[in-house]
Amino acid sequence: MNSSLSKSDRYKAYEFKKLCHLLGFTRTEMTKLLSTIDSNYKEWTENKLDSKGNPKKYLDGTVKQRTFRNPSTFLKVVQKRIKRNVLDKVKFPDCVHGGVKGRSNITNAKQHQGKKYIFETDLQEFYPNISMRRVYETFLSLGYSTHISHWLTTLTTRKNELPQGSPTSTALANLVFIQTDFALLKLCNRYDITYTRYVDDLTFSAQIDFGKVVQEILDTVIEGGFKLSRRKTKYEGHQSVTGIPVFLNKIDAPNHILEKAIAEIDSGADRTPYTNYVNNIRKTNMKKKSL
Repeated sequence: MNSSLSKSDRYKAYEFKKLCHLLGFTRTEMTKLLSTIDSNYKEWTENKLDSKGNPKKYLDGTVKQRTFRNPSTFLKVVQKRIKRNVLDKVKFPDCVHGGVKGRSNITNAKQHQGKKYIFETDLQEFYPNISMRRVYETFLSLGYSTHISHWLTTLTTRKNELPQGSPTSTALANLVFIQTDFALLKLCNRYDITYTRYVDDLTFSAQIDFGKVVQEILDTVIEGGFKLSRRKTKYEGHQSVTGIPVFLNKIDAPNHILEKAIAEIDSGADRTPYTNYVNNIRKTNMKKKSL
């Protein structure tokens, strides 16, 4: 190492060497990527659609849109290394189902089977509302130095937010939200309420009416620095959690998925993704069913 460098510069160079080792790339590769990070994204915007395929709109009639920021091939490889070598080493609480290996919208819905009262809400612009500062503080909390946390933040954020389409965004969003997860779990344990989260969809259920606790739940999310895009309560009757109908003794696929699965079987298709999805849901039930 160059002895003419100041102590702080030598430390920074040492930390950069650790970053390259952590991710498995050369100093030249990482230096070039960090210096050209803005040109390593392809951006486009799409309208948000409802369950019927129609554009979602704000109260003033403006169509809701989502901006995708897709990383370049090399940046995506780097982000996958960050996910594997850094983010995947974090153990998430059982309530987190989105972006966690072995968990899905199916395992998320299963937790609420047989519950009489269900409350659902979702977070407004979950990824875009997570700033570089919160990501940087997250890396610091994992024990990384200020230098490495800064570089990791640069490699995983875009225009002061988590980019849609990045391999690291869901895991980072989960990490940023984790303290709010713990606060919600603490609240729900007091009232015997089951709580799960699938990315930005929050679901709460219980055998007794917990309507009096709903505002406290919402306040806990807001106090964590997050915004709610809608507030909806659905008590009793037929429920659907993260797209999966939940009944007293089972969960099942929604009708439009069932129809596509039946069509796959009738046509003798070689690939049967809808049939597989239905079977993955139904095999979680006590009595296995097939189409």
